[in-house]
Amino acid sequence: METNLKVLALNCTLKPSPGESSTDVIIEELLEQFRGHGVAGETVRVVDYDVKPGVEADMGHGDQWPLIAEKIKASDVLIFATPTWVGHMSSVAQRVLERLDSALSETDEQGRPVMFGKVAIVAVVGNEDGAHAIIADAFQGLNDIGFTIPAQGATYWNHEAMNPKDYKDLDQTPEAVAATNKTSASNAVHLAQQLRASLYPAP
Repeated sequence: METNLKVLALNCTLKPSPGESSTDVIIEELLEQFRGHGVAGETVRVVDYDVKPGVEADMGHGDQWPLIAEKIKASDVLIFATPTWVGHMSSVAQRVLERLDSALSETDEQGRPVMFGKVAIVAVVGNEDGAHAIIADAFQGLNDIGFTIPAQGATYWNHEAMNPKDYKDLDQTPEAVAATNKTSASNAVHLAQQLRASLYPAP
């Protein structure tokens, strides 16, 4: 099945390329699920870009956020993926949400926020607790900005407490994570198709 939908994954790891990233592993698993629905995908490792602090669309002085923002606008589904650090999303992920805030002031020709037609799902990995809180914070921020969250639109993996192990070092994807990846991707594609066919009414 081929679609003309596009998915963009933002990898909010703290590790610049070509460093190995557990977040990249779960992203690739999700993108494989999207490919199964005929949806093409791309990953952006945000830390490889010079994303300035701030809440404007372009902070100037070589700010590369506008390049990422254009990719988001050209996509139908956003995968917001972050590692867990001291129980929270990474500082890179937090900066992404802060920079996305500028999208609230951008509207389409009917006055709807530009992200109203887009779906977002969240992926979290870590060797410490925090995934549920990170997902809750990310969902709230993404929804405020205008993204729509599908049913079971998050997937995560945390290792047991006080026994560090990275997701990228697992021999295989845990069955529960694989099942959740499949559901999240499938529901995201379904919702994106529905929004494309019938977008929210203008205010």
